[in-house]
Amino acid sequence: MRTARAISLLLLLQARRSMTGAELAAELEVSERTVQRDVLALAEAGVPVYSDRGRAGGYRLLDGYRTRLTGLDRAEAEVLLLAGLPGPLQDMGLADPALAARLKVAGELGGAPAAGARRFHLDAPGWFRDAPVPPLLAEVARAVWGGRLLRACYRRRPEADPVERVLRPAGLVLKAGTWYLVARPDDQDGAHRVYRVDRLLAAEPSERPFTPDGADADFDLAAFWEARAAGFARSLLRETVTLRLTPLGLERLPRLLEPLAAGEALASAGEPDRQGRVTVRLPVESLDVGYEEVLRLGPEAEVLEPPALRQRFAEAAARAAALYGAPPAGRPQR
Repeated sequence: MRTARAISLLLLLQARRSMTGAELAAELEVSERTVQRDVLALAEAGVPVYSDRGRAGGYRLLDGYRTRLTGLDRAEAEVLLLAGLPGPLQDMGLADPALAARLKVAGELGGAPAAGARRFHLDAPGWFRDAPVPPLLAEVARAVWGGRLLRACYRRRPEADPVERVLRPAGLVLKAGTWYLVARPDDQDGAHRVYRVDRLLAAEPSERPFTPDGADADFDLAAFWEARAAGFARSLLRETVTLRLTPLGLERLPRLLEPLAAGEALASAGEPDRQGRVTVRLPVESLDVGYEEVLRLGPEAEVLEPPALRQRFAEAAARAAALYGAPPAGRPQR
């Protein structure tokens, strides 16, 4: 740990020219006294690092000195693909190689990545949320990154009996705060499946990588997940609501409702009537969910079927009319 931290300190100084002890301590998440000890260790190892006193002081490297520790190893190069996701990286136990990789790139490019980071920001509301980190996530990630078999004990549902499997991990997916492992059993006929990491009761990576076969080499994680997610989302849409939409309602439909359901509704649209209204069939998870979704369209949507949902909207409209049909108490009617 001390050697890795000292190398990170060296790369920080190479990338940023000069840093105070407080800045280094904050970056490395250690005390300033620890920074002093690491600087001393670097000096004893022959690295020309020195300190300037005064208001503009700090730790520096001798002008012209550049370390040769800028080559990326395999783990650092792979983890750069995820460097924009610091929270998930730390959850998987990959924060240290990500930091080392960013520092090496910063050293080669003279600090350009840091300048770029000030101009770009990733904000994914509704996708990542605060959720407990699965206790076995780091072990699963180690098996995924190392291409190692994973001996796992898994519970398919909270009430189900545990099942033991030896798995060939293909990848990890983070969706809406939940981690999923995509893997297949360690046999020639096993198909890839999805396992929730928080339902793993035990996870033990093997010591050596497994030998990939055709199913491993040709596997496309992104395509698999897209197809699996689409199929799962469609399986939830068990009810259908028939709507008559105004032109404005038709325009708002794909912006306000779930994309898969909105797409199917738009594909079902018939010819406009004399008022420009069109009839569509909207798939929904349930009539209760359908009620909440159609409410977003306001008066731009009229429910035609099923009758029970149409009656529910009629009652809601009557209550709204009672609220807005008379002036609030204490305010004279004009």
